[in-house]
Amino acid sequence: MPTSRAARYAATYAILTAAHEVADHLVQVDRDATTKGHPGSEGRAACLRHVASYTLTQALALTAANRGLRLGLNTRWALAGLALSAATHYAADRSGGRWAENPKQQPTTRLVRAAHAIGKGEWLTHDPQAGYRIDQAWHKGWIAIAAGVAAVGGTA
Repeated sequence: MPTSRAARYAATYAILTAAHEVADHLVQVDRDATTKGHPGSEGRAACLRHVASYTLTQALALTAANRGLRLGLNTRWALAGLALSAATHYAADRSGGRWAENPKQQPTTRLVRAAHAIGKGEWLTHDPQAGYRIDQAWHKGWIAIAAGVAAVGGTA
């Protein structure tokens, strides 16, 4: 029996979100977590290592669920969704450890500047959890879009 597009999307979102939690909080190694936001090649390399393990975790989870639940995901669309998740994850994680920076006082990342521009600067500079919360909201918003991309090309 074919899976509906809505069911495929819901399952894909749940799978990618669960894999996100595992990859971001359990799989990621301390060294990468603490250096992925550093400027320069050290920070870029740490972020790339983390995003590689993150994407592999999501890919394994999505593959297992696709087979086990017979979701009927199209491989190309699933890979496109995973690529979108990976790219946006990298973009956010280059701000790791830098969320409290004030763009008016020092150079910082595009996402930190954007957060300040939309009025989150006061929160970011006063609440030690603000950066983490914005980071996670960014990730989960993009995971929702990535799930839509991955689920659109299935068989129904």
